[in-house]
Amino acid sequence: MLPLGDIIKRHGISFHCYADDTQLYISSMPHETQQFHRIKDCIVDLKMWMSNNFLLLNSDKTEVLLTGPKTAMRNNQEYCLTIDGCSIKSSSSAKNLGVVFDSTLSFESHVANTCKIAFFHLKNISKLRHMLSLSDAEKLIHAFMTSRLDYCNALLGGCPAGLLQKLQLVQNAAARVLTRTKKYEHITPVLSTLHWLPIKHRINFKILLITYKALHGLAPQYLNELLLYYRPPRTLRSKGSCQLVIPRISKSSAGGRSFSYLAPKLWNILPCTVREADTLCQFKSRLKTHLFNLAYTTPP
Repeated sequence: MLPLGDIIKRHGISFHCYADDTQLYISSMPHETQQFHRIKDCIVDLKMWMSNNFLLLNSDKTEVLLTGPKTAMRNNQEYCLTIDGCSIKSSSSAKNLGVVFDSTLSFESHVANTCKIAFFHLKNISKLRHMLSLSDAEKLIHAFMTSRLDYCNALLGGCPAGLLQKLQLVQNAAARVLTRTKKYEHITPVLSTLHWLPIKHRINFKILLITYKALHGLAPQYLNELLLYYRPPRTLRSKGSCQLVIPRISKSSAGGRSFSYLAPKLWNILPCTVREADTLCQFKSRLKTHLFNLAYTTPP
């Protein structure tokens, strides 16, 4: 992949390479249409290099996805890329490492796809439930459903509550199948008994876990660079509390979902005993206990 990287860098384009999948991406303003020509020229050079090295660029599997605010996307709904006489129009969504990205990054398509697959597996598990013990049935549910609900769920941080509720319905249905709870019985006590965190808190758990790893050198450097410790201008009680700087954002709908904003916001409201955990295992244990109490402990 090194020769391909050199070709892409020559065109000033950012990229990711995964086995036989290469992703190119650029950032531009809506009126900067000349940026698209860089992508086309880069793909032509990549195809030429592949042809000279007995490889083939599959034009039929090439996808183009434009992302941006809804107002900007209305004016740039379609972009057509021509490769070898094959016209490739911009898609409304595209799958990236198992996550479905849409043009506005709302993740509605991803949630709908996750729910569809999860309910398919849950239907099959329910047919076998009477033959399985509780522990075996729980293993199946975690393998085929919980793993899907938790996969890349940090991307859903800050999403509307209505969107997360769709995933919560999947978890509720799984708990009913596992414990054979009737349809109209209250599900919250069942989730508490199973020690399952609700979807919203599972997302916060993943974001905070990544934050802890980034602050302690256990995550990629680019994540650590997004987090800054809060240094008060004078001696305050907040000094030494391990709080982070929350950057200012112009739009809560977009900037409020970024890791650089959401991670410090969630981190700063954690109890000091959780933030100051000495080890990763200790942090995970204290964090789950804290989130569990938030989810199921009724305030006095």
